[in-house]
Amino acid sequence: MHPFRGTLAFGVGWVVIVAVVYWLFHGWSEREAHPNRSVVISPAGEIVLARNRAGQYVAEGEINGARVTFLLDTGATHIAIPASLARELNLKLGPPISIQTAAGSAPAHATRLDSVRLAGFEIRDLAALVSEGLEPGTVLLGMNFLKRLEMVQRGDQLILRPSTSDR
Repeated sequence: MHPFRGTLAFGVGWVVIVAVVYWLFHGWSEREAHPNRSVVISPAGEIVLARNRAGQYVAEGEINGARVTFLLDTGATHIAIPASLARELNLKLGPPISIQTAAGSAPAHATRLDSVRLAGFEIRDLAALVSEGLEPGTVLLGMNFLKRLEMVQRGDQLILRPSTSDR
């Protein structure tokens, strides 16, 4: 056997091992960061979300029929959308306004959303804010959506169900 073939086989073996370890770790890391990739309503009419490793509740949903990732934010008055996503969704922006965030004052634009869906919960015609300062890829799902649901936190789970009161 030629010595180069043995070295080549050894090198290919290590590349395969490293690729498998990376694939396993990446899958685990992704599940830890975003444990709610496929959210459904239970037969009891509830959504159960698991907290991610950062202590946040993140879930897939839709805005105007387009898939988005929501970060549930009870500290946000309105839904807040990154400007890059607003451009993708062709949202009509209102005049510039200034909003108060945890990091201070930030420029934004008001807009309206035809529909917002989290699993089977859909609310139509909601106000939202569009800001350049938001992290691309994540929409803050604020209280103008969340107040329409009952929220119960148990351990590392958040249970959402339709509200029984008129808020």
